[in-house]
Formats: sequence, C-alpha cells, structure tokens
Amino acid sequence: MTPYPLLFRPILKPKVWGGRALASLGKDLPPGQSIGESWELADLPEGIEGGRSVIANGELAGKTLRQAIADHRAEIMGDARTTAEGGFPLLIKYLDARENLSVQVHPDHAYVQKHPEAHLKSEAWVIIQAHPGSVIYKGVKPRVTAGQFADDIRKGSVVDDLIAVPAIAGECHYLPSGTCHALGAGIVVAEIQTPSDTTFRVYDWDRPAVSPAASAARSPALTAARELHIEQALECIHFGQPDKPHKPKSPIEVRGVRTTQLVESEYFEIERVDAITMARFPIVNSGLPEVWMLISGSGRIENQGRPLVDLQAGATVLMPAGFDHGLAVLARSACMLRVKLPSPIKGLMA
Repeated sequence: MTPYPLLFRPILKPKVWGGRALASLGKDLPPGQSIGESWELADLPEGIEGGRSVIANGELAGKTLRQAIADHRAEIMGDARTTAEGGFPLLIKYLDARENLSVQVHPDHAYVQKHPEAHLKSEAWVIIQAHPGSVIYKGVKPRVTAGQFADDIRKGSVVDDLIAVPAIAGECHYLPSGTCHALGAGIVVAEIQTPSDTTFRVYDWDRPAVSPAASAARSPALTAARELHIEQALECIHFGQPDKPHKPKSPIEVRGVRTTQLVESEYFEIERVDAITMARFPIVNSGLPEVWMLISGSGRIENQGRPLVDLQAGATVLMPAGFDHGLAVLARSACMLRVKLPSPIKGLMA
C-alpha cells in the first residue's frame, strides 16, 4: 500500500444536549435528531458501539482504521505507539452543545491504578463557534473542599463551585484527567482527546427523563435521564489550587502562513495553522502520523502536482507516517488544526 491521506465517514452521535450546528461543518445530519457529536477519527475497543472509524477514500476504503493499522502498521503509524490493543492513540471529535453538557470528570492516574477497567482521558477543546455570553466550566474554585463539593451536589448548587470561563471562538482549553468540567450551551468545539470514553457525571442540570410518549419520536440515546457517578467522581476530581491556565506560544509567520502552538502535552500536540494569503507548503515527513482538521475555509492536498484530497470546512484527514512528497494548499483565511503525536523518544534524552 502506498501511503496517502485518509478520510473517514463521520460517526454521528445523538445527544440530549445536541443540536443541528454540525451541519455548518459539512455533516449530513439525520432529520429530526439532536446530534451532539461527530466522531471524526475513532479507534476504540471493540465493545464500544460505533467506536471505530471506517475509511472513506482510496485503496483502503471500507476498512476500519483498526484493520488498516493491523495490515499496514509501518506505513500508517511509523514510529508512533499504538494503544495496548493496537489502536490509534487519539479520538477526534466535533461537539455541538446546544444545551449544557453534564458536569463531569475523567479518571486520573491514581484512580486508574486502583481500577484497571477505567481509562485516563485528557482532552482539549478548540472553540469554533460560541454564542455571546456562553461559558465553559473548567476546574473547581480553589477554596472549595471535597466535602463542600459533595454537599453542593446534593443541594443542586454544585455549578457555583466551578470556575466559569468565557467561551471565545479560536481559543483552546486543555483539560487533563481529574479536571471537573462542562461545556456550556451555545458552543461548538473541536475536541482532541486520548481514546477513552470513561466519564463520571456529578450533575446533569436537572434534565428530566423523556416521557414514554415523547420517546417514540426520539433516539433511544435520548429517552432517559443519564446515570450519575458521584462516588467515583469524588475520587478523581482535583481539589485545591487549579492548574495554571495553558497559554499558547507566540505565533510564527512564514510565507503567508501563521502557526500557533496551542497545546503541548504528553499525549498530543495541537498547532493552529492560519492562511493569511493563499498558502502552499510542503508536508514534512517526521516518521509519525498527523491528524489535520480544517475548521474553516477550503484547501487541498497534492502529491507531485496531482490533487489527492479536496478539503472543505469540517474535513478531518489522517496523514500516514509514510506519506511523502505531499503539498498542502490552503485558501486565504482558511484555518486548520494540526494534531501531532509525541515522539516515542521524547523524555528519554536529557
């Protein structure tokens, strides 16, 4: 197999808090459903329904990403590590929060050591759209104790314990495991995360269960109030002084392209690429795969002068480690997220 840019069929997820905004990112939404998530690139364990992306183009079309990696690991993954089960080590999504998402937390290292069935989940949100006045909730206020937090869950006032941050289009928020958080209403984000779906909810905004009569016209995913996991969450939430806000590095501008590093973590790096003018730049082969998300504008990927992939807003591409001699072309004002995996030798050298 000669490596080439891989596109995937979006996996659309109905959610009680979802809406119809993902249509603006090119998603073909089923009529009458509230769609909260579009899983752009997913390679979760087999037991998770709808958890594996199917390739949509080229020689590998119709295969899952897991199958493609098993058959062509060197060409796709290069020097990058897979998960313990042989999967791709990131989960890439778009989220449409028409309503507030639940207040939740993902397992931290200490919890996972005690509970091997749970999985770490660190994530980043890049805000694409935000209604005026919308906020995200990111961490617990410094003076709130675990005991007070538990009492406020019972009282229904736990939101007052959270740090609310204005949602501003273009900003990025990194949420390491153990951070209590919620995505507020009126926001669309690109989400980059480690491949886990372990979530502990502490509050779901008093959303009632959908009545049996109403449920007939709705997806099964929307027909009942969702379970809370208060005891587990309290074991995971990091109380005390919150992490320092993650600040992007100063942008670098070269030949009509401005690049800004948004996140650098042990799991992934995110770089924002803005085309100030129509931009053409070579795709540098680092021996590691990359994920590109075009969040606005248009572009294409070429190889030796031949167009390979046309890109519109909402397109997500996996650039295999072995893809070489490529050229990216971005229209003026296009914006792309470039998601990189860490080098396996990172941290081994002084």
